[in-house]
Amino acid sequence: MLSKETILNRIQILITNHFKTPEDAFKFFDKDGDGKLNKAEIVKLLKEAEITGFIRGMVSSKLIEGYDKDGDDLINWKEFKSAIDEISDESK
Repeated sequence: MLSKETILNRIQILITNHFKTPEDAFKFFDKDGDGKLNKAEIVKLLKEAEITGFIRGMVSSKLIEGYDKDGDDLINWKEFKSAIDEISDESK
């Protein structure tokens, strides 16, 4: 299985290469426009980040588990930004 760092790095590459800002990426993947990413929306993000289909479901659950601070099983903008900030800190 891919390491957390590898997965976050692939997400960073996706965001950097295809979106002007992390917020643009968040809005793009928030298909229902509710201001939160559900598991299906996170799976689509992971697919675009070239995370293989076999592990996408597990990785999406782990991302929610790791970054969902309010316990609603969704990733809101603040939680998404926290993950992006972690990626940025690790790449320095």
